[in-house]
Amino acid sequence: MARAGRRLAPWLVLAVLLSGALVFAGRPHGGPGTVAARVHHLAGLFRCPTCQGLSAAESDAPASRSIRQAIQEQVQAGGSDRQIRDFMVARHGPDILTAPGHSGFDGLVWLLPIAAMLVASAALGAAFWRWSAAPRLAATDDDRRLVDRARTRK
Repeated sequence: MARAGRRLAPWLVLAVLLSGALVFAGRPHGGPGTVAARVHHLAGLFRCPTCQGLSAAESDAPASRSIRQAIQEQVQAGGSDRQIRDFMVARHGPDILTAPGHSGFDGLVWLLPIAAMLVASAALGAAFWRWSAAPRLAATDDDRRLVDRARTRK
């Protein structure tokens, strides 16, 4: 029983460390402090309607300036991040978002990598367990004679 505990201990430590890292990475961070920082942060959540691959925060196109202006007006009016996001989605459609939603079909984008990591970890754990539980091959007398002959030739 003690031997099984020693085999299981590294896996438990790994599970605790991985869980801690996921909890730490998933906790909310402090938001932007100033209005300008908040506007820049929120503009980063939306795509530039005219640019390829740029957010409204990165682009200097007129459409992006208009989005930043609308965000600034909403922030100064006291709108929450969620209200501003909903306003922009209602105005431009869901394709304006740089990141997919967290529910429904869009939630698969977030869940599939996690599921793949869990399946891969379980498969590796099972493989390591099978390899460690496999019986060791013992050297036969023929093997020892072959090695002794090879040693004496040198």
